[in-house]
Amino acid sequence: MQQAQYITALIDYIISSPTAFHAVASATRLLKQNGFTRLNEEKIWDRLPSGKYFVTRNDSSLIGFSLGGDNGPTSLQMIGAHTDSPCLKIKPNPVQENHNYLQLGVEVYGGALLGPWFDRELSLAGRVSWCDSEGALQSALVDFKRPIGIIPSLAIHLDREANEKRKINKQTDLVPIIGLNDDIQDGFQKILQKQVCTQYPDLDDPDITDHELFFYDANPPALTGLANEFITSGRLDNLLSCFAAVQALLVADPAENCLIILNDHEEVGSVSSCGAQGPFLRDILERLLPEVEKRQTALRSSLLISADNAHAVHPNFADKHDPRHLPQMNHGPVIKLNANQRYATNGRTAGRFRMLCRRAGVPVQEFVMRNDMACGSTIGPLTAAETGVDTVDVGIASLAMHSIRETAACTDCWYLYRVLQTFFNPGQQQ
Repeated sequence: MQQAQYITALIDYIISSPTAFHAVASATRLLKQNGFTRLNEEKIWDRLPSGKYFVTRNDSSLIGFSLGGDNGPTSLQMIGAHTDSPCLKIKPNPVQENHNYLQLGVEVYGGALLGPWFDRELSLAGRVSWCDSEGALQSALVDFKRPIGIIPSLAIHLDREANEKRKINKQTDLVPIIGLNDDIQDGFQKILQKQVCTQYPDLDDPDITDHELFFYDANPPALTGLANEFITSGRLDNLLSCFAAVQALLVADPAENCLIILNDHEEVGSVSSCGAQGPFLRDILERLLPEVEKRQTALRSSLLISADNAHAVHPNFADKHDPRHLPQMNHGPVIKLNANQRYATNGRTAGRFRMLCRRAGVPVQEFVMRNDMACGSTIGPLTAAETGVDTVDVGIASLAMHSIRETAACTDCWYLYRVLQTFFNPGQQQ
């Protein structure tokens, strides 16, 4: 695969993944197309022979792995990323009717940069549930795939200080308009029912009981810059890394033991059954290596690359960075370090990642947060604490992280894939 082909495939993956549920569904399709067997956590697994497998939890987290031997792995090369992104989530009873506008109440999911959500064409996607004719709970993914909402800004004429003193009230200001009462005859449940039937024609008017729906930017990713050197899109944090991890697993050396973990709920703390602070990875590792001592031995000789976006130096706000740590775009993946363990990198794991970059022919950078600013975190420290595996936190340098539209450099996307591919192919010569 060449760089241009990779970027096109990345854009397709992002378009097909407006929510964490869809990100896992898109990854599932790629794995199935490449011979991976789906496993079910509700069933007992016999000792798995060498081969390619994956398992999902909550439809929003995924673990995929390839086993090179029939006696269980003696070590694992692992890559971790997260499927969720900051956004606006529909409330359980969202419908509001104000001055003939039909609006949907939302909660802010994660640490979203809220200003850019105004005046954007918004679409809606997620998971809906219903009871079938036999009383069993069913669910399916929905995606309107077109603009259906907008959060209009208040005109400058009505707020003369908007450019100097604007404050956003999450409860009252972030209420998307989806239409006019005069034009919409059906209630919200009926609208959802119609959408489900449109996407799944074989269903007969399912009675929707619950939903987990999220607004997203309806505009597709775009290549920008005079040389098309940038990719701008929603959810680059962290679909960039999810896609790179999946693609690396697809071409992993079949003689190696390789695993990817794509967790949901990183943006809200990772405390869930499918988050990095939950038992998902530990449960799967215990199934793969049921004997405690063998599992501990294998993990102590393993490495996890936690891939999550890093902050590129912003040309208008360079003083927000430590002056000796200024990640630049198209200068390679960024090793992220923090003395207070907000990142899991240590000297040895950083060294191992530098060696991988050297083998892949890829440049590498470092990032440390300023001492007078708070540092974010990743799934890296949480996964390391849960499993005891040596971990390095890395990511692609990006701008406007947690905005509805983020920016990264195309060559950096390719560089990350090259390094992860090298990680899963230790005997491959570059």
